[in-house]
Amino acid sequence: MPSPVSAGKDPSLQVAAVDLGSNSFHMLVARAHGSELQVIDRLREPVRLAAGLNPDRRLRPDAQARALDCLKRFGQRLRNLPGQRVRAVGTNTMRKLKRDADFHAAAEVALGHRIEIISGVEEARLVYGGVTHGMGLAKPRRLVVDIGGGSTEVIVGRGAEPRLMESVGLGCVVHQARFFEDGVITRARFRKARLAAQVGLEFLEHRYRKAGWDLAIGASGTVRGVWRVMREQGWADQELTRDGLEKVVSLVIERGHVDNIDFPALREDRRPVFAGGLAVLAGVFDSLQLKTLATSERALREGLVYDLLGRLSDQDMRDRAVQAMAKRYDVDLAHAEAVRTTALKLLKQVQGPWNLDPKPSAALLGWASSLHEIGLVIAHSQYHKHGEYILRNADLQGFSQTDQRMLACLVRLHRSKFSISALDELPSTFVESIQRLAILFRLAFLLHRSRTPDLMPPVRLKVDRRNLELGFTGKWLASHPLTQADLTEEAAHLETIQMRLRIA
Repeated sequence: MPSPVSAGKDPSLQVAAVDLGSNSFHMLVARAHGSELQVIDRLREPVRLAAGLNPDRRLRPDAQARALDCLKRFGQRLRNLPGQRVRAVGTNTMRKLKRDADFHAAAEVALGHRIEIISGVEEARLVYGGVTHGMGLAKPRRLVVDIGGGSTEVIVGRGAEPRLMESVGLGCVVHQARFFEDGVITRARFRKARLAAQVGLEFLEHRYRKAGWDLAIGASGTVRGVWRVMREQGWADQELTRDGLEKVVSLVIERGHVDNIDFPALREDRRPVFAGGLAVLAGVFDSLQLKTLATSERALREGLVYDLLGRLSDQDMRDRAVQAMAKRYDVDLAHAEAVRTTALKLLKQVQGPWNLDPKPSAALLGWASSLHEIGLVIAHSQYHKHGEYILRNADLQGFSQTDQRMLACLVRLHRSKFSISALDELPSTFVESIQRLAILFRLAFLLHRSRTPDLMPPVRLKVDRRNLELGFTGKWLASHPLTQADLTEEAAHLETIQMRLRIA
């Protein structure tokens, strides 16, 4: 994550982050202030989204209503902020939802801004960035643990760079429902819940212990809630300790029921899921053999703001991720740059009549140009499909799941038949724009199929809704017969999606 906090040319630029968590929804409005964030406004509401998830992976009507009502209130606060200054993300429960556009679309309308669904690993990266930003060089090896409503993110990094990142399906809401659904808390139940958390973390404990850390930090409501109870009882000062944790565990078991968890230091909305979160935290202590755990008020939403400010200052983590993948798969960078240059030239000519947003469209075409040949590492035959598979399943830092699907879609569609089914999993609001970007990308790819060094096709493109007219200066096309044949074949491919390509 970019380390400097910058708002580009405007140091007073306001930005906002919205975190649609499995337990609570959070909103943070801030502006860059020197090297730190100046928080202008915060809102938090306990929505309990995970508790409203049915076995068929759909939200119950009451959970939808709570979520949409909350987002309408957030939306009123964000009404005057342009979309590029707001980043809203859904986490574990939103990832689990059946791919049904109804709730997602309604949520975006309520908020008034796009909502991205991020992967667990991307969530972990953002959490680490939010917690460790500005910590300096002291104790550079850091373990960060964030226990949310539906998942727990565990990260080990050095300085500002995360090295190991995992998102585990353990959270205060889901653990509460699994082990204490009727509210009864017994020693046997708690032992079972604690052991289940430890089992869930077993796959990572060896790697994490081997990596080691100088400082362990816990973030978000569960950790902060346990720490407050511990401090209220006189069992801790600035850090959670193992001894204090065991005392809180005994205290909760003694209470015997969720209704009796009435510690003054604990927020009322945190009490119904406190036992579940405490069991997860105890499992983390056991698995990673922790003795102490510092706490942080910062978490995912701060990480989102830092990441957004980086994008606005041309320090986009997605660019770095694409560059790293291109290097890993030994991409021909000169050829990728040639394709990118022509694709952007075509975009500039048609972005108005095709209503393509210039900046995100250019970014997608640039990333696709860099990565469209990564499937060659598997085989040349159908390498566009291999590339699509890699991009759909890779952990690409900085990308939302939708952004990643759009990139994978462009790679899939850059050659051969235009497979309209490749667009099926995209939100309906993006289908037309990605189809049009795919057409531009296909043309750029064909114009550079010969891989001739320093080739700059003198191309011009005119479009309307269903027609394209491609022209060339002088006799350029006549002197490139292979390109001419490819474009004739491309016209036939585009007819399958009711697009007519005419070579002028």
